[in-house]
This record gives sequence, C-alpha cells and structure tokens, in this order.
Amino acid sequence: MPHPCTGVILSGGLSTRFNGRNKALIEIGGNRILDRLYSIFSELFDEIILVTNDPLKFIRWDLMVVTDIFPARSSLTGIHAGLFYMKNPFAFFSACDTPFLKKELVTSLLEKIEPGQDIVMPETTAGMEPLCAVYSKRCLNTAANHIRQDKFKIQLALRSHRLKKIPESLLRKADPELVSFFNINTPEDLEKAQQMAAAESIEHGA
Repeated sequence: MPHPCTGVILSGGLSTRFNGRNKALIEIGGNRILDRLYSIFSELFDEIILVTNDPLKFIRWDLMVVTDIFPARSSLTGIHAGLFYMKNPFAFFSACDTPFLKKELVTSLLEKIEPGQDIVMPETTAGMEPLCAVYSKRCLNTAANHIRQDKFKIQLALRSHRLKKIPESLLRKADPELVSFFNINTPEDLEKAQQMAAAESIEHGA
C-alpha cells in the first residue's frame, strides 16, 4: 500500500446485552468474529493492535494487545489508544462486532489515503461509519483533548481534521451488499448474523 498503515481492532464494549460476553469471541458460522477479522488484517497489515480492557482473553493471537489510556469507556477512547500505540502514520480501525467485514472494502479505503487527509470514512444512506475508517496519527491530540472534556462523539471530536468521505456508490463496488457495516448489538442481530453466515457458506460451497 502507498502509505504505511496499522490495523486496529476495538474490543472495549461492555456487551451488556450478551451477559458480559466479549463480542469479539462470539462464534458466527463456526468462527469467532476476531478470527474473521484477524484473517483479513494479517493479510493487509504488518502491525495489528487490539484495544481491550480484558487483555488476558487475547494473548493467544499474534497481535499487540493494549488497553485504554483514559478510564472513560467509549469508542473515541479506544480510537485514542490505537492512535497512541500505533507506529505508522495511518491506521484502519474496525469494531470487533463486524463479522462480515470485506477485505476489498478495507483495501478500497486504504487506497484513498492521501498525505493531506487525516480521516478516510465511509458514508452510506444510513450515515457515516466512524468504526470502519482510516485515521491519521495527527488525530491523537484532538481525541485526547475531547476525552478530557467528556466529549465522546467521534465525528464532533475530529471535525477539525481533514476528512475524506467515501460515497456509497464507491463502497458498493467493493462490497455490493455493504455487509461490512453489519454489526451485532442485540441477540436478534446475532441470530441474523448466523443466518447470513449459513447463506455465505452455501454460496461458497462449504
């Protein structure tokens, strides 16, 4: 890729709807979500960081496991930790509960990185996708300042940075059904994910 980039997986959610289970370790179609993500990240990134507040659960994976620097629990806090620890000037960030992330979509975002941009973020009719986006190391101090002020909304915190929005028309070329953005928040989502995985398995003749 033209710009050195780190892959960051955010796994800091409380998962209250799943009795405290870490969503990264939930099996979808026989594979844990983290395994699905790791298979993509290991092909694209030399440096992979997992941000979690339960690091002992992830020592078996070949990645850098880090915890939040700020005690507040939020996605922005996780992004800040990834930005703090990454060695490269850019990083692609993904939530840990997106089992159908497509390598092609990640690659298409990485290809849009430019030296003058700080953020590359998908935008669909459903809105922006801040947890499937590329962030520059330059966002680090801004994120920290907003966390200190208890301002945790990602798009507001980083609105002073140069943002490149990737429209749905381009996203669908890499991921026609936009399944990369499907995330698991409820038991109903989990049931739908299992159905999607079963259909995916049939489609690929497994």
